[in-house]
Amino acid sequence: MSEGTPRIFALFGNPVGHSLSPLMHNAAYRDMKINALYVAFCVSNLEEAIKGIRGMNISGVSVSVPFKSEVLKYLDTMDESVRRIGAANTIVNNGGRLEGYNTDWIGFVRDLKEFMPVRAKTFAILGAGGAARAVIFSILADGGNIVVLNRTSKNGQELAREFGCPFCPLSDIGKLNADCLVNTTSVGMAPNIGVSPLEPRDLRNFPRVVDIIYNPMKTRLLKDAQKAECHIRSGMGMFIYQGAEQIRLWTGMEPPLSSMKRVVQERLKEYERDRPDSKT
Repeated sequence: MSEGTPRIFALFGNPVGHSLSPLMHNAAYRDMKINALYVAFCVSNLEEAIKGIRGMNISGVSVSVPFKSEVLKYLDTMDESVRRIGAANTIVNNGGRLEGYNTDWIGFVRDLKEFMPVRAKTFAILGAGGAARAVIFSILADGGNIVVLNRTSKNGQELAREFGCPFCPLSDIGKLNADCLVNTTSVGMAPNIGVSPLEPRDLRNFPRVVDIIYNPMKTRLLKDAQKAECHIRSGMGMFIYQGAEQIRLWTGMEPPLSSMKRVVQERLKEYERDRPDSKT
């Protein structure tokens, strides 16, 4: 590893205690022999945190919930995907000039294509937040079709209208057929692992179910989907691939995907063993 002051990378979110980003990124930098440190900050005032990027010469920032849309007003430039999605999860500090990117959509579609074909397939997207926007953008960019599902009709209709997709009220999910259901909500994420955004009967018309949550590895939704004989996919691949793309943007180097995946899997397996209800 090189000598001197380490480069600092950071996570801005609230909360951040559950995130495995520091574990994954720091493992990558060790393998890459980069003198760097990735630190999580629980942010209460985003404007002041953004000032800290320049003040502390932080080289790059991962932006997490709930700041992915709010952060746009503090950026000096942003790429086209950020403009289209309306959210950024990555900041590059280029000599004090803050550049915004979205790697969520890249991470999602890269992992999705390992699971199933995208072009001409229909995806039911559950949720209407920033994650839903990134997922919809990625699927449309790869030639897939979208139906937006949301409990709050107003938000779902607005999202569907913006991306030129049909909307289906969640109450009508039993009438909907799609090649894959994608949950983009945080329902079922640790520590609230015993809940699901859907009832088991709601899954019968979906041969494949994806949950972008990565902790736990198998959410209640995915467990119910597996019992319904659906093919399932967790959010772990998306998490690793979006982080890998951040490392490319920050360092210009190729990230060590295998070691990133290994440390995340090992930690998630530890969590599973420690949970008293892990067998359910």
